[in-house]
Amino acid sequence: MRIACWQAETPASGTRPGEQLDRLAVAAARAAEAGAALLITPELYATGYPLSRRLLAEVDAGYTARVGRIAAGTGVTIVHGLPEVDGAAVYNVAAVVTPERGTVASYRKAHLYGEHERAVFTAGDEPLVQVEVDGVLVGLAICYDVEFPEVVRAHALAGTQLLAAPTALAGPWRFVPETLVAARAFESQLYLAYVNWAGGQYCGRSRLVDPHGQARAAGPEAEELLLAEVDLGELAAARAETTYLTDRRPELYR
Repeated sequence: MRIACWQAETPASGTRPGEQLDRLAVAAARAAEAGAALLITPELYATGYPLSRRLLAEVDAGYTARVGRIAAGTGVTIVHGLPEVDGAAVYNVAAVVTPERGTVASYRKAHLYGEHERAVFTAGDEPLVQVEVDGVLVGLAICYDVEFPEVVRAHALAGTQLLAAPTALAGPWRFVPETLVAARAFESQLYLAYVNWAGGQYCGRSRLVDPHGQARAAGPEAEELLLAEVDLGELAAARAETTYLTDRRPELYR
């Protein structure tokens, strides 16, 4: 399966969610033209950071419906980031939208980073969300979640073949995509798509890392649509060669 990781330019102050959808439509069309079955956007793509009450109010059912129309019109499944209101709680969400069925899965970020996130969001408590896309079992994580090895390993043990991780990573933490993401993919033997914002405080460096820990595609700091292949044959070969998953002794780790 070919996937597209869209390292989008962070929205300028005052950009509305509707304008973000216009940009998404263009990116999805480009992904479709390049033969991608899946497009992954950065964390909180709908609004960017910081999240304001005004922007939050504009991410409604109409917004979600339009993402569905973009997916249907291009034939590309889209993983997009958005805030979700549930009663008094606001969640940081990654949702999967297919061309045929609209939104089929959503994941609420479980690990919130710093007081600035905890002041706005409630942490999700469903650890594993997966959906099949074009024959590949895709799992969802968001940014800081990937920095916990337990999260990625849990996905691998549950059968996740590609872990899609929208993120919003600032400049000082470049070692996360450059070193830690590769280690996570290698130690848990899966593909990991880490998709960041570009520009402003964000460091870009989005990438798809394979189960050998090698980057199949890696972005610079500027906006870019990255294309790469997820090969299940290569995944099987990697798991046969590096047998971390079968050599585990979980009875010792309790």
